[in-house]
Amino acid sequence: MIHSSRATPRVLIVGAGPTGLALAIELGHRSIPCLVIERNARVGHAPRAKTTNVRTREHLRRWGIASKLREASPLGVDYPSNVLFVTRLAGHELARFENAMYCAPGRNPMYSEHAQWVPQYTVEEVLREHAASLPGVEIRFNCELLDFEQGDVVSARVKDLEAGTETRIVADFLVGADGARSVVRDAIGAKMEGTYGLSRNYNVVFRAPGLDKAHRHGPAIMYWQVNADVPSLIGPMDTGDRWFFMPTAVSENVKFQAADAAPLIRRATGIDLPYEILSSDEWVASKLLADRYRQGRVFLAGDACHLHPPFGGYGMNMGIADGVDLGWKLAAMLQGWGGGKLLDSYELERRPVHQFVLDEATANHSTLSNQLVQNGMEDDCAAGKQARADIGARIMATKLREFNTLGVVKGYRYVASPIIAGEEGPEPQADFLNYLPSARPGSIAPHAWLHDGRSLYDTFGAGFTLLVTDGSQGSDVEGLQAAARACQLPLTLSLAPRGSVAALYGARYALIRPDQHVAWRGDSLPGDVAALLAQVSGRAAE
Repeated sequence: MIHSSRATPRVLIVGAGPTGLALAIELGHRSIPCLVIERNARVGHAPRAKTTNVRTREHLRRWGIASKLREASPLGVDYPSNVLFVTRLAGHELARFENAMYCAPGRNPMYSEHAQWVPQYTVEEVLREHAASLPGVEIRFNCELLDFEQGDVVSARVKDLEAGTETRIVADFLVGADGARSVVRDAIGAKMEGTYGLSRNYNVVFRAPGLDKAHRHGPAIMYWQVNADVPSLIGPMDTGDRWFFMPTAVSENVKFQAADAAPLIRRATGIDLPYEILSSDEWVASKLLADRYRQGRVFLAGDACHLHPPFGGYGMNMGIADGVDLGWKLAAMLQGWGGGKLLDSYELERRPVHQFVLDEATANHSTLSNQLVQNGMEDDCAAGKQARADIGARIMATKLREFNTLGVVKGYRYVASPIIAGEEGPEPQADFLNYLPSARPGSIAPHAWLHDGRSLYDTFGAGFTLLVTDGSQGSDVEGLQAAARACQLPLTLSLAPRGSVAALYGARYALIRPDQHVAWRGDSLPGDVAALLAQVSGRAAE
């Protein structure tokens, strides 16, 4: 246990990975007592995710901890987030993508926080420390969910794996953020549908002093090694000369042993150094989506309801977004200003986004180093040079979408949601590459930097925000504020300075949800503002 609270938990969260911690933070910031249980110790070298994307860091900004993750970056935030394709580290360069995933520091008008290349275990440390600092949040490790039953509440039986004792936890809601082998998913009878076993792959974490200087390609966060010997990915992961190595699409008849790792790295890189193996594990790339995310008071989030190849860096980030979406909605219900449709909207909003991202990740997975190999590509002759040029052109054509991801990260919108006041007209087609900020309801609110140096997002409140894009407060705003007070809906008023914000939002008013999605917009407030608030808070009648 790293934090204790005497408050009775209103929400029991199973799983203390990024998804469960994000949910706990969202609840903790809204003064909702919650208990997070985790059967493991959450320690080790395993790389898991390494990209914390701009949207996740915008949530960290809301929570006041974006700077903490920035400071915790092992390689430093100024380390160039380049991705290079090479025949091998000791070989030829084929193609390069600079500022992949938008990790470069500095202000960009389209987002409030740049991405970071940082190991998932470091992200978890920052999230865990912050969650544990919030009143009402309790985290117990080495604690396993045995079973549960539900009615007016959820009653769960949990076991302390160290003490060997069992206790019963009673909460209003239970959330399974317990990963790919989710016990909660099995307990509610949800099934994963899709394709299992797109490829077999291995993760190896190793230490190799001097490897960063032993090649001529310069610093990068990831090197794709395209050769017939060991098609693979390799890159720096942490201080202390720690790197990751990932052979891709390994055939079924190849049995990988930890002792084989060092010779394999030498073959793949063409660089003979002492390689100290720290950890290794096999993983299988799949494309799977749960057939449902909820049964009564029990919900699924993160890998418990969606699994996909890691190419594009979406997995951990999508789980954190699940925690945010579900967190503010559970809090609204428990605080009394949210209605039943709020919880119904969780799956209706998130599942189409998961499907969109699964398709993107699978498209990225379809072109691995294995598919790029050509005969003679490493030869130092005209034919070899031409082969490398051809491969480079193919890389630029097929892999751009994997490293320029803003269209996926910020361009999605909630379309068929009962708590979004939709607009007439066809929905713009999703663009996996190009992000065009839009204030159409359901979209992530367009970002802007204000003249005083603040982010527009910094003017949004913890609840709903009425953004007045021309900066002038009319008398009709008072009616909305009174209606919000009457139903106890938290509402902040943000008066944007005159300028480009109005053009960016395309309307005088925009109602922004707690998760920074646009719930409604218009040039004038509707005549029945109470009905609008009832819809966006899930209290509207059938």
